[in-house]
Amino acid sequence: MARVILVTGAASGIGAATARRLASPGTALLLHTRKNAEGLERVAAAVRDAGAEAETMLGDIADAALPDALVARAVGRFGRLDGVVFAAGFADKTPVAAMADAVLAKSLEAVTWGFLRTARAALQHLEGGRIIAVSSFVAHVFRTDVATFPASAAAKAAMEALVRALAVEAATKRTTVNAVSPGYTRKDPGAHAALSQAQWEAVVAKIPLGRLGTPEDVAAMIAFLASPDAGYVTGQVIHVNGGLI
Repeated sequence: MARVILVTGAASGIGAATARRLASPGTALLLHTRKNAEGLERVAAAVRDAGAEAETMLGDIADAALPDALVARAVGRFGRLDGVVFAAGFADKTPVAAMADAVLAKSLEAVTWGFLRTARAALQHLEGGRIIAVSSFVAHVFRTDVATFPASAAAKAAMEALVRALAVEAATKRTTVNAVSPGYTRKDPGAHAALSQAQWEAVVAKIPLGRLGTPEDVAAMIAFLASPDAGYVTGQVIHVNGGLI
C-alpha cells in the first residue's frame, strides 16, 4: 500500500465524494459511518472499482471508544495509517435562546470530541501523515439573511482551534493538520437537509459564484491536502465556499 486513510462520515456527501476521489491502486481506505450501512457499501464498491482496497465500519463517532477502534481496525487490517479525513457530523439549527445544555453537548461530542479523539488516536501512527477535518461556513458566517447553526458553529469553531494547536504539535512528526470549511454544499438526492427547497434556492443568490458547491468541489481540496504537494501546508482553515462571506 502506498497509503492508508481513514475517512469518517463516508456514506454520503463530502465524506463519500472524498473516498471516491482518494481511491486509486495502492490506496486503502477504512470507511466509516454511523448507521447507513447500505450507503457505505455503495461507496466501498466504488472505491474498489477504482482499484483501491476498502474496509467498512459502523459506529457513532460520539461514542468515546469508537475513534480508538477505528484507528485500530485500519492499522490491524492494512498494517499502517497515513491519514485521517474527519467528515462525520450533523447540522443543528436550534437558536441559542432555546438551546438546552444537551443540544450543545450533542454537537460537541460528535464534532469536537469526535475529532479530538480520532486525531489523538491516529497521531501515534502517523509519520509524515495528514489529518484533515471538515469544518463549515457556519463557524464563520453570521448574518441576518443567512441561517445560523449555533451549536454546530460552536463545535466546528472549537474543532478548528484544535486543528491549529495540533498542527504545531504534529509538526515534529512531519504530519500536517488542516481543516476545510465548505460553504453551502449540495446534498445527495434524498438526503436529509437542514434547509427547505425554497431556502436552498434563496441562498444561491447570496453566493458570489452563483451556485451551490458540490461534494466533489470540497473533496478536491481535501485530496490536495492529503497529497505530497501539500507537505508545507499546515494549521490552515481553507474555505471552499464560492466566495460566501
